[in-house]
Amino acid sequence: MSSQRVISCARHGLRLAKRPQNVYGKQFNCSSTLQRPISEPRPRKTWRRGRVTASVAFIAFAAGTQGFQVGKKTSKDEATHSPPKYGDREALRKAIKDICTALGDDAISTEPEDLHAHGYSEWSSLNIPQLPVAVAYPKSTEEVSQVAKACYKYSIPMIPFSGGSSLEANFAAPFGGISVDFAYMDQILALHEDDMDVVVQPSVNWMDLNHALEDTGLFFPVDPGPSAKIGGMVGTSCSGTNAVRYGTMKDWVVNLTVVLANGEIIKTRRRPRKTSAGYNLTGLFVGSEGTLGLVTEATLKLAVIPQQTSVAVVTFPTIRDAATAASKIMRAGVPVGAMEIMDEVQMSVINRAGATGMTWKEAPTMFFKFTGTEAGVKDNVGVVEAITMANHGSDFEFAKSKEDAETLWSARKIALWSMLSLRDEGDEVWSTDVAVPLSRLPDIIEISKKEMDDLGLFASILGHVGDGNFHESVLYDKTNAEEKKKVEDCLHAMVDRALEMEGTCTGEHGVGLGKKASLKQELGNGPINMMRGIKAALDPRWLMNPGKIFDHGALEEEASAYAGAGRLDTHAQSGEVINKLLDQNVT
Repeated sequence: MSSQRVISCARHGLRLAKRPQNVYGKQFNCSSTLQRPISEPRPRKTWRRGRVTASVAFIAFAAGTQGFQVGKKTSKDEATHSPPKYGDREALRKAIKDICTALGDDAISTEPEDLHAHGYSEWSSLNIPQLPVAVAYPKSTEEVSQVAKACYKYSIPMIPFSGGSSLEANFAAPFGGISVDFAYMDQILALHEDDMDVVVQPSVNWMDLNHALEDTGLFFPVDPGPSAKIGGMVGTSCSGTNAVRYGTMKDWVVNLTVVLANGEIIKTRRRPRKTSAGYNLTGLFVGSEGTLGLVTEATLKLAVIPQQTSVAVVTFPTIRDAATAASKIMRAGVPVGAMEIMDEVQMSVINRAGATGMTWKEAPTMFFKFTGTEAGVKDNVGVVEAITMANHGSDFEFAKSKEDAETLWSARKIALWSMLSLRDEGDEVWSTDVAVPLSRLPDIIEISKKEMDDLGLFASILGHVGDGNFHESVLYDKTNAEEKKKVEDCLHAMVDRALEMEGTCTGEHGVGLGKKASLKQELGNGPINMMRGIKAALDPRWLMNPGKIFDHGALEEEASAYAGAGRLDTHAQSGEVINKLLDQNVT
């Protein structure tokens, strides 16, 4: 019989005793807040009619438009062709009151600080003025179901929130609505050591999970940014530095417990590692960015901690030399544990941030992690050394201890944080990713690097080159419209180039608000319409994280009529387009 252990995670900081107090702001008081206008806590600047927003429906919703007819059954035709209509102010008040009745008065916040924290992110390359109207704090799957039932009853959008570290405005609230924060669903529910799997709630941080697993000889290998949590990792099907050896999030999710738009609770499958029973519902929700349902539990596969791990660093004269070496290493079939690249600018960023306690050579650099048995690691190191030297690489610098290894690898893990730490007032970092077939990696990195350098701005390349995925990060002055346009054109050119090379517009960040046009360019109308059909079946009122991945067909058609053949990315739509749509939709 498989052993099962329920872990108490208090010592790892994974469980909170009660809902947040004075973390994001004061808590909502049902009796008092319902008496004042629901828009009062929101900063006024977000209500200006001419502001660029992601859609029209949220403006109609905030202005007190005609709400969805409660109790009316939504037909398939309405779900796919008619623009979504969301509840008005009175419907929102009723939804909040129902949530307070079911979960308690401290389950809802409408404080400005809280709303801002759930609608704006300094990590994101794209932020919009619109914020959620309220934040709900459920503690269990059943409470999430109660929140969903209230929102479904009154047609209020729902936006899931866990780590808040996504980069494509994945948790932004373009239609207002209620942000569902899983902060109190942060427990490891069960560990099955013999089966090598674990059941967790969405706000478990992956690093805390591995810390809790230390004594078992097992670990969870998907390793995105340090602040990422399981819910968001499932939503974006993220990856990390270990992806070249272990794959991405979709490869490590056994099953999910999901709350659908109407509050129904489903479990996508049972717990065996393989099954051929029915549709792959687990795979349907992984990568859906919360647009199909709210994930409240995940059963994850675990791996055995390798017998030996060795970390090494090697520099190259050019970024193309490094990318070519990476491609040849993969073609040679060397099972490296991880293979990362950073250009000379990013190495300079690491030095300036000073977080690693080391001074690095400011040259294109590759970071390797070798894992396995002692003999296997030794053989793999020898093959990789020969390939890198043949491509003008320097001698390897190896970590001499576990502490040294952590220091060396930390340079890669804190790359984005290091760039963010260099911002002055008014500066922003735009970071985005693409992935291409391995053979095209040297070409796209070399061309993209040159175009980025031509900007004359602080810009760097880094990435998971073992699977053809890399990132560009640019530091720019957001108050300078001309500079921002140059950055936008450069990064869009990189995405377009990746698509021309049969690549993808995002390898791990997800689509969110920022890459909807690029996704349509990548897949075409057929697959996008199929996705719309799936969403219409599961979420006919278009309530689950609306505006992400793709737009409702009716809204996109209207926007296309005004925007012509130009990009339909959220941040590229003009105020004129929004105002024309507003005039047509507000009644």
